[in-house]
Amino acid sequence: MSDHSTLPQSRRQFLYTLGVAGGSLVVSNTLPFTRALAAGAPPAINLGQIATLTGSAAEFGPYYRDAVQLAVNQINKAATEVFGGPIIAKHITVDTATLPTVGVQAARQMVDTNHVPVIIGGWSSGVTVAVATSVALPAGILQIANGATSPLITVLPADATADLLFRTTASDALQGIVAAQLVNGEIYPKYKYARVSTIYINNPYGQGLSNSFTKAFEHRGGKVLAQVPHPEEVQPTYKSELSLALKDKPDLLLCVSYPAHTATFLKESRDIFNFTNWQFVDGNASVDIIKDVGAKYLDGKYGTAPGEDTSTPAYKSFAQEFKTDFKHDTFPPFTASAYDAALLAGLATARVIAAGQTDASKITGAMLRDQMRKISAATKQSIDGGDQTRITEMLKAIKSGADFHYTGASGPCVFDKNGDVITPVNIWKFDGNKIDTVELRAASTIPKD
Repeated sequence: MSDHSTLPQSRRQFLYTLGVAGGSLVVSNTLPFTRALAAGAPPAINLGQIATLTGSAAEFGPYYRDAVQLAVNQINKAATEVFGGPIIAKHITVDTATLPTVGVQAARQMVDTNHVPVIIGGWSSGVTVAVATSVALPAGILQIANGATSPLITVLPADATADLLFRTTASDALQGIVAAQLVNGEIYPKYKYARVSTIYINNPYGQGLSNSFTKAFEHRGGKVLAQVPHPEEVQPTYKSELSLALKDKPDLLLCVSYPAHTATFLKESRDIFNFTNWQFVDGNASVDIIKDVGAKYLDGKYGTAPGEDTSTPAYKSFAQEFKTDFKHDTFPPFTASAYDAALLAGLATARVIAAGQTDASKITGAMLRDQMRKISAATKQSIDGGDQTRITEMLKAIKSGADFHYTGASGPCVFDKNGDVITPVNIWKFDGNKIDTVELRAASTIPKD
């Protein structure tokens, strides 16, 4: 990823979801409801989102925007029934162009103009860290990333005391281990390689995942010949990086990058170096790569990605409603976790309102954080997301003072002290013109190193 010094008009445009006021009641700090809102309508916050609508990962951003919109629609429909009106006034999505500086500029403008107490996103760890350290954390805003998997986020110094940076997908500390297991023949015995190089995007995501894989693979007796970074900005050629990665003749090249970068260096790997034995990760689970490189060169090649159990009620309900409402036949990794991030923000907002807050301008990131942690905490009662009826049940429970744990479309949203969750890791492969998940590795089955 590179940094652009200007923010084109298309990147400054906001996508709004407008709420409609209605009647409602609120409660004191100890639930349930004890007094009525004088104005008759609940306070409604602005919910912000950063998404990759252009740039190297432009393919993914619209799915994440729509997943958040689904959560907003469900929360507001439930709130209108339970509280008497919507509690999210606007869903504001800004484009990061998959670049840190653009993301920071867009997020800062959104915060200054729309005064959002919570930001959903991002997908890129580099953008997520930049927005957190430059915008969200200094402003006291809760940030819930849906696809940022870098291990750095777990220990980000700027969030050490703030506790405002969360994510609804697992750290690549897990994905790196599964990728190493795959290369080492532990998952498919006939698929086994001893000498590997990596080429990775030079940001927290690429560095973290390449290092996690290397540590786990060498722990298993494998040899990583080279870890070669490439610039964040999409380049016209990657011949020098490929020369270093392929110099000692690896058996396999692990590609840790984003779609636009990946498509370019795969074609050069094939055409210049006559090397096509590649393995992939979540960042390049892309149908655009298939179109650019050609299905015949990718067919059957494996990748890994933080994933979700598609057999759960929450996932099934989410997938059905998402495809119906937004006309998507399929969707990329981290779409369900974008939905969960927004749903949690909505539930936290409902708890703040139920606790007696009547002024939206006084709802802070810290308030939402505190209530989200309570929703995350394990309780005897669990309610699945995805379905409108169950979302309404959640808000009724909040209104009545009942505690429950939210189980999301991407899995149980149980945050640890660092704001991390644990999810399964999927193994996927290119299959013709599509991408198929072929196996789910439950978190409980993944070794520690």
